[in-house]
Amino acid sequence: MVNWIISSEPVDYPEALTFMEARIAAIRAGTAPESIWLLEHASLYTAGTSAKAEDLRAPNRFPVFKTGRGGQYTYHGPGQRIAYVMLDLRRRSPDLRAFVRSLEDWIIATLAHFGVGGERREGRVGIWVPQANGREDKIAAIGVRVRHWVTFHGISINRDPVLEHFSGIVPCGIADPRLGVTSLAALGKTASDAELDRALKDSFEQIFGLSLSSDTRESHASTDGL
Repeated sequence: MVNWIISSEPVDYPEALTFMEARIAAIRAGTAPESIWLLEHASLYTAGTSAKAEDLRAPNRFPVFKTGRGGQYTYHGPGQRIAYVMLDLRRRSPDLRAFVRSLEDWIIATLAHFGVGGERREGRVGIWVPQANGREDKIAAIGVRVRHWVTFHGISINRDPVLEHFSGIVPCGIADPRLGVTSLAALGKTASDAELDRALKDSFEQIFGLSLSSDTRESHASTDGL
């Protein structure tokens, strides 16, 4: 059984890292359940292990956090749903490539609930939406880390963030003017947090084939006790 957690208030990024570190250690020790944690952060930039300093265009706009996940710079903020995925791959297939592909499938299936056709692109991390003018815009990001085959960090889907905030970085190191970022709202798809969470849950069970616990809703102040 995987514990399905939804935080009802924005979570401080350092607090989220502290929780994930403690949870993945407990999962490995067998003293805590595997968990999916849905939440939002206040506006911030994160730098993955491949981030380049020159890709941070506005270093003073929002707080910047170095993080151990893979990838480069990304933005997190209100209107973007984050799913931190803490699973023990030893219980299934210890195959990181297959795990990332399952995350992609999860995002694509979730977007389909809202009539959005998300697609993979070779050489580009995340999920992309082709536009009529030949552009392609990124709607979801993936950045994961694995320790002793237990995963953490995860995915983010742009529901209705301020897309201009992405201009403070080169998102995921991709500066091609034909590529940008988008959201469900920018595509004309209205979705509440609850509707997106429901689609994420249904699609997770479909893609991963794992049973989920009932929703556990917590304020950000009580996540230490999860």
